[in-house]
Amino acid sequence: MRRRELLLLVGGAVTAPRTLRAQQKAMPVIGFLASASPGPNAANLAALRQGLSEAGYVEGQNVAIEYRWAEGDFDRLPALAADLVGRGVDVIVTSGGNSSALAAKNATSSIPIVFVAGADPVEEGLVASLARPGGNLTGVTLFANELWGKRVELISELAPEARTLAKLGNPKWPGTERDIAAVQEAARAKGLHLRILKASTESDIDAAFASVVDLKVGGLLVGDPTYFGRREQIVALAARYAVPTIYDFRIYVAAGGLISYGTSQTDTYRNVSTYVGKILKGARPADLPVQQPATFELVVNLKTAKALGLTVPPSILARADEVIE
Repeated sequence: MRRRELLLLVGGAVTAPRTLRAQQKAMPVIGFLASASPGPNAANLAALRQGLSEAGYVEGQNVAIEYRWAEGDFDRLPALAADLVGRGVDVIVTSGGNSSALAAKNATSSIPIVFVAGADPVEEGLVASLARPGGNLTGVTLFANELWGKRVELISELAPEARTLAKLGNPKWPGTERDIAAVQEAARAKGLHLRILKASTESDIDAAFASVVDLKVGGLLVGDPTYFGRREQIVALAARYAVPTIYDFRIYVAAGGLISYGTSQTDTYRNVSTYVGKILKGARPADLPVQQPATFELVVNLKTAKALGLTVPPSILARADEVIE
């Protein structure tokens, strides 16, 4: 073999792995950091993938996604975020409230982060302002706190005889106290008494519902990302104890719940994927304003209302975006 041919052969053997690594790196990697579990978030992930596809990115073809699930254990979020940073992902998407976004923010100041924030991201220190985020974070805010007043109003319309409401909340979720304060303010403004039912486990939830009769609860409010995986249990208990219940997302009403009022999760995650697509194509989070929901979904289940002996007021039916019969 000639010397020149030998050098080319050896050189090719040396450079081939480098070329392969370069090709592998050419496929961008999205890190997905969630406080909850994968099962209850299937619809959100489907919306995210659909939005990415519309932006030109198909998982497994020209983009990869690394998933990290805290399974409701918020203490795990910092380590999971650090793991994604250590793997050198190109962008991080956070789901399940501000805790996930804060964990990602604390883990990196350089990797772009697109969040779904429940509370005001400015007050939480995620961004400098909604119009000019200013750092490596941007995303969608749900302004969850502001919606509790509307939910109190709606459940009061559905159950006008109720003088006592209850708020179900997970004490392990960092946003619980903030939500309770918002519900308390709204209930107080309407002259209603509010009971706080705290539950984190399956047995806790059973016990909380068992107490609604003795507490004379006439209406219940449920809204907490850690309850997505418990929705079947919660909806069944609300029916068993005949307590009119309003939820934050449509997913509960589709499972047999009475009524929900909140943002569209499908729209939220498609908006997130739009920003991810822009960032993968070179946009900076600092230049992408935090998106705010333009519309809110009011969904009513008439079958459930009938089972509870409730007549849904025409004023609610007229405003409903969807009526399940």
